[in-house]
Amino acid sequence: MSEYDEREKDERAAVNRRRFLGYFAAAGLGGTFLPGALLAVAQDASEIKPGMVAAAAKIAGVPLTPEAEKSIADGLNRRGGLLQDFQALREMDLGNDTPSALVFNPILPGTKLPAGVSMLKISKVKIVAPRTDEDLAFLPASHLAALLKKREIKSVDLTRLCLERLKKYDPILHCVVSLTEDLALEQAALADKEIASGRYRGPLHGVPWGAKDLLAVKGFKTTFGASPFKDQTIDRNATVYDRLTEAGAVLVAKLTLGALAMGDRWFGGQTKSPWDPKNPGQGSSGSSAGPAASVAAGLVPFAVGSETRGSIISPASRCGVTGLRPSFGRVSRYGAMALSFSMDKIGPLCRTAEDCAVVLHAIQGPDGRDNTVLDVPFAWDAGRDVRKLRVGYLKSDVEKEVPDDPKNPDRVLRTREMQAFTKASLEVLRGLGVRPVPVELPKMGSGPMDFLLTTEAAAAFDSLVRSDRLDLMSAEPERSAWVGAFRLHEVVPAVQYIQANRARYRLMEAYHEFFKDMDVLVGSALGPTNLTGHPEVVFPHGFDSKGQPAVLRLTGRLFGEADILLLAHAFQRKTDFHLKRPKLG
Repeated sequence: MSEYDEREKDERAAVNRRRFLGYFAAAGLGGTFLPGALLAVAQDASEIKPGMVAAAAKIAGVPLTPEAEKSIADGLNRRGGLLQDFQALREMDLGNDTPSALVFNPILPGTKLPAGVSMLKISKVKIVAPRTDEDLAFLPASHLAALLKKREIKSVDLTRLCLERLKKYDPILHCVVSLTEDLALEQAALADKEIASGRYRGPLHGVPWGAKDLLAVKGFKTTFGASPFKDQTIDRNATVYDRLTEAGAVLVAKLTLGALAMGDRWFGGQTKSPWDPKNPGQGSSGSSAGPAASVAAGLVPFAVGSETRGSIISPASRCGVTGLRPSFGRVSRYGAMALSFSMDKIGPLCRTAEDCAVVLHAIQGPDGRDNTVLDVPFAWDAGRDVRKLRVGYLKSDVEKEVPDDPKNPDRVLRTREMQAFTKASLEVLRGLGVRPVPVELPKMGSGPMDFLLTTEAAAAFDSLVRSDRLDLMSAEPERSAWVGAFRLHEVVPAVQYIQANRARYRLMEAYHEFFKDMDVLVGSALGPTNLTGHPEVVFPHGFDSKGQPAVLRLTGRLFGEADILLLAHAFQRKTDFHLKRPKLG
């Protein structure tokens, strides 16, 4: 096609678009109607009927007269127009790996961000090699790093231990999609050679790790945990994988996630928590199910997961590990499955807060591929004075009365236990010289905006939704709620999507004001802060009467990961809840 023909085609398409929108203006709609809703009711009809327009208008919440319905139908049935543009977009086969040109920026005017340069000053560790493999398997990554640097253990031996434990306990936990054994032993041998020659890359050199199986690694399947993609390979490396490889870390496994990053059920079954693996009604939570279970069971020293709305925090809570959800825009998502373009975040699951800081330092920062990543320094100094942090706690979490409820005694007991754990943890913080003050969350919630996630997810998997492969996820063992949710959110009006993002801006303003005089919140607002982009860390601070982990959650200012990790690190230096081990037999 000549340049002239291309230009003529573009101009004709523009005219058709203006003509199409003119029909809506003539009907008094002012651009508030959604052709996507019309497509939902029209399906494969040869022409658009006024009744179809009426049904679509009802979905969009737009009143139409019969005359307006007929006018719009007549306009749509003419040659050219917006419906043909939609078809052209579908024929582009955008797939899951094409990012959105609309970039969410969590930073409001006046937001104070960390300044200076990134750095990593970790704690000095004095440790001797444990006598048993079991003890070695449960050491924090920072302790393993000290042993590897001094050559008291070898990366190859540690890697073989992780591979053996993954093979032994995967039948119980269902946490492994695929082992990367040959690659791991090759990377470990190189690490040992480099360390022996004096080329030490840093505190992850020679340390094994596991990747949530939505991170692409060349030569290995990347299944997204879902039947339609169980044989998929992606010919690229995720930035996170490349950066950890450059840091000398050793990839031992691709770990499970709930199908397309929801829950803990994947095409191989349900991933279990090491604290309660025989419970038929409960898994490890998700969607970073395998990373959380593997770290908790001592199968890998650390893992990398992702969160859109709770997918790091929830499984870390269930499995009793330390999980960090970084700020939106902190870590590149290149080479990772897209679920929600404006909400997806990648972060570590580890044994300790300081391990999370070490991993975050390695993976954070711009890569020239993910246009949402901001160049904000991450400075970790384990010796920083924790007393200088301005800390608040949710008054309602501690002071609210928990009335008896004969119909739900277990719920009452757990709520009271969680309250007692929080009160005890606040006393630990006061013992550190921190002076937490009571606060209450902003009154504005995120409920009316929650559909943003699934609407973006429906777009990310539009080609799947339009195929018969989506139904593969409706049967056992996945039973994925995405099947219905994708189809439902294909008909969300474009205007309402934009309106929800405008409301999201108000939510951002509310939390900007909330954190104006506070560095760390002892507490969580999972839904709102996943929309605003704030970071959160979770770690165990007790065990309930049934032996299940209870966790403390800390939320920080935007790009305030160093603050929440510092407070968590100080807490963990005074307690040992994070060092408890599940009994797998």
